[in-house]
Amino acid sequence: MKAKHKVYYNLHKHCLSIMFKGKVLEHSSEFFLKDVEFRVSQAGRNRVLREKRKNVHAFVCGTPDEGWPIHGERQVTYNPYKYHSFVYADTKRPVYKAKWAGVIGREIFVLN
Repeated sequence: MKAKHKVYYNLHKHCLSIMFKGKVLEHSSEFFLKDVEFRVSQAGRNRVLREKRKNVHAFVCGTPDEGWPIHGERQVTYNPYKYHSFVYADTKRPVYKAKWAGVIGREIFVLN
């Protein structure tokens, strides 16, 4: 399986951190991906719930993309205190994959 980029919101730097093969490559205010997977480490989430302190345990993973058509997108969110996985903001239904995702600051938009 081809390695994917992992994106997460960095609470200390107030921007996105983009990782590849376990190393942070860059920081950005926005990042676009295709063939996306939403991953949550349940062990990391459990630690958040136990310690009441956030840690990096949830990622938007995929192949970098230059951009995507912005129409028909849906917003996705994640809150370790409320959900076990990423969810659609409007329905609160779990989402695990998407065709494209745009991560802009703390907001995530997807196209399926």
